[in-house]
Amino acid sequence: MNTDDKFENAKDKVGGQAKEGLGKVTGDKETQAEGQAQQGKADAKDKLQDARDTVKGAVDGVFGNKDK
Repeated sequence: MNTDDKFENAKDKVGGQAKEGLGKVTGDKETQAEGQAQQGKADAKDKLQDARDTVKGAVDGVFGNKDK
């Protein structure tokens, strides 16, 4: 995963945590749910990119593409 993707996912996760916290403090269930959804989306993106990296590493290993 490149640095830009990691940064964007971390930013989404922190933003979601803030939104969820704000929703809890203010009693706004909709904002709280939006924050939780935003965090879930960031986690899903991380897992998808990790899976892509794993597959790419396996393919590179099989075909000897060590320099890429």
